[in-house]
Amino acid sequence: MELNRRTVIAGAAAAGIAATTLGTTQTSAAAAAGAQAASATSGGRKPVKELFGTLADGTKIYRWSLVNGGTRLKVLNYGGIVQTLEVPDRRGHCANVVAGFDNIADYVAKSPYFGALIGRYGNRIGKGRFTLDGKSYQLSVNDGVNSLHGGKQGFDKHVWDVEPFAEGSDVGLHLHYTSVDGEMGYPGTLKAKVTYTLTRHGEWRIDYEATTDKATIVNLTSHVYWNLAGEGSGTIEDHELRIAASRYTPTDSGLIPTGELAKVAGTPFDFRHAKPIGRDIRAGHVQQVQAKGYDHNWVLDKGITARPEHVVTLRDPRSGRTLKIATDQPGLQFYSGNFLDGTLTGTGGHTYRQGDALCLETQHFPDAPNHANFPSTVLRPGQTYRTTTIHTFEA
Repeated sequence: MELNRRTVIAGAAAAGIAATTLGTTQTSAAAAAGAQAASATSGGRKPVKELFGTLADGTKIYRWSLVNGGTRLKVLNYGGIVQTLEVPDRRGHCANVVAGFDNIADYVAKSPYFGALIGRYGNRIGKGRFTLDGKSYQLSVNDGVNSLHGGKQGFDKHVWDVEPFAEGSDVGLHLHYTSVDGEMGYPGTLKAKVTYTLTRHGEWRIDYEATTDKATIVNLTSHVYWNLAGEGSGTIEDHELRIAASRYTPTDSGLIPTGELAKVAGTPFDFRHAKPIGRDIRAGHVQQVQAKGYDHNWVLDKGITARPEHVVTLRDPRSGRTLKIATDQPGLQFYSGNFLDGTLTGTGGHTYRQGDALCLETQHFPDAPNHANFPSTVLRPGQTYRTTTIHTFEA
């Protein structure tokens, strides 16, 4: 989902942070050598760190490069952003399959959450308000009258502490951020830990954890924009998508769920069997007209599960690349890149137009704190929030 979906907001202004000078975005010889030496069978070497840029306040932004099992991942400590993710096609040719920028200035000033970690609450909360244990809270609003992705300075706009690791056949990063009581209006000091792991098979696994000292709400997710044909290569409407969901949550004109769990049968929202995204995207359904495409939460048939289960398959017929997503979460937000408008230039030098990338965000439901029939997102002291999403790549 994009900030305000209709406009790209310069979050730096609200955050009081701006980017000025840039560090090198070229991988050093040492980093390249380390990446090439990574083994697909016995585990890659410890992630390689390099300077990516500098914020206006002098804070240095670093990029870590990870390689394992044929997958190459580059991550920033700013927002936990996945800047690039490379996987091979059916002929073994690697390409970056996620949207992003080649400089920190663009991430700070105008990114629509490209590749970022989202918190405290992924997706929207109506009018930025909710009540917990009889007390009402007013959150930061940044999407008209609503709060989106944690408010004006969500987790995507903070610098995270990063610990690289290489354990057995896995390589990865532990990312840490502490959100203080009252930040963006949320109660409780929340300590968040997110682990990115590349396995020997090239899977990208995300493990989220969080604890709090006061009752609060939490809904963490990842906001990667995918194009399996390659970043900047054009439309994703020919991608074939399958979602294991018989229902979705319709929204009002502000994209806030109405509370209904509607059946997908007989509607353009039926992806129970794989179909090209473009087949029904202009069907004229009132929900599509409001969202200018797909920008909705699917209610996964499996519900909340003890371990991740396969719920989504995305395939690009041109390259043969296939992405399979497994999660323990009850919902999935599918966003079809409706408000990419040609004003953003990506890592490959191409501009992003409407439908040039898509998001598949595993999550609890939008606005859940205001709907008693939605799965709860409440976290209390003594509890640990845990959830896992696994991305598997094939060709």
